[in-house]
Amino acid sequence: MPYRVIQWATGSMGRTSLRRIIDHPDLELVGCYVYSADKAGRDAGELARRDPTGVIATDDIDAILALDADVVMHMPRITLPYDAMNANVARLLASGKNVISTAGFHYPPAQPDDHAAPLAAACAAGGVSLAGLGVNPGAIVERVTLAATGLCSRLDRIVINETVDASSMASPQFVFGLMGFGAAPDADITRGPLAAMYSALFSEVLYLAAAGLDDPVARIAPDHDVTIAPRTITLPAGTIAAGTVAATRWRWTATLTSGAEITLSILWTADPGLHPEDGRGHWTIDILGRPNIRLTVAIDEGDPAAPPSRALTDATVAVAIAGIPAVVAAPPGFFAYPAPPAFRARFPEHRR
Repeated sequence: MPYRVIQWATGSMGRTSLRRIIDHPDLELVGCYVYSADKAGRDAGELARRDPTGVIATDDIDAILALDADVVMHMPRITLPYDAMNANVARLLASGKNVISTAGFHYPPAQPDDHAAPLAAACAAGGVSLAGLGVNPGAIVERVTLAATGLCSRLDRIVINETVDASSMASPQFVFGLMGFGAAPDADITRGPLAAMYSALFSEVLYLAAAGLDDPVARIAPDHDVTIAPRTITLPAGTIAAGTVAATRWRWTATLTSGAEITLSILWTADPGLHPEDGRGHWTIDILGRPNIRLTVAIDEGDPAAPPSRALTDATVAVAIAGIPAVVAAPPGFFAYPAPPAFRARFPEHRR
């Protein structure tokens, strides 16, 4: 029997997921939730540029809750504040539907109890699991990096740098809202609501990686900065005036109980030429210890006519959809893939 799937949201990520669901021989689309009134009432196949499916998109959450489904592919744009989506996700879980999200929920135990407890209660009530899956968060640190630490006999520090070229992005809401481009330099977005939202999201990466290393987080220190546009920069999403923010770097260092450190740095830029020092690849991973391990990870598009962002969208959706069997089969609660054979200072039976 195919897995019965609901697609939640049909932006660029959601439309890609919708196509993968429709095309997949082991998945059956049974519902489609949309945010805009002009999409509601249309066949999901039309939204995905596929043949009609008979599934009509709706903006009525009660109609979605009434459906019989194994899993909801939850793919809205990340929102401010970080917990703004929790209430709807809790309702989906309590209705007996597993949820796989690309918009957070990667490791809710990293959050305060008033954030995580209602989600855990909803999982228990519905007998289902909640999973945050994707590339970063979701795979680069928690799976790829941890697996590479298994080559070490001593681990001192991990440094992960991500560089995202936003020069072809077309969404003004994302570029000027969630990325913070175009902000006045005295607005100090590195200390405001945007910083709080990203700290909540990416702290889950650090806590989950620490759990995989069996070395709890002792503290996390932020160190964010912005790059000011030296000239006017025109993007598909709009214009960044000279003297305003053209790049944001979100960076955190987690010090673990052993004293080892994990630094996660994410650079979003309107022009990669402003950062000649960040030219090694989309992700660079430096694992320092004995021996040192260095990785470069690039996710790119083979079709030169395709938008550059398509490759990362494809990869994120692929990770989420590949997780459906494991999430549906998991016991109720928060789902996370088991850590790969990572560096461990002690064997499990001799934990600190």
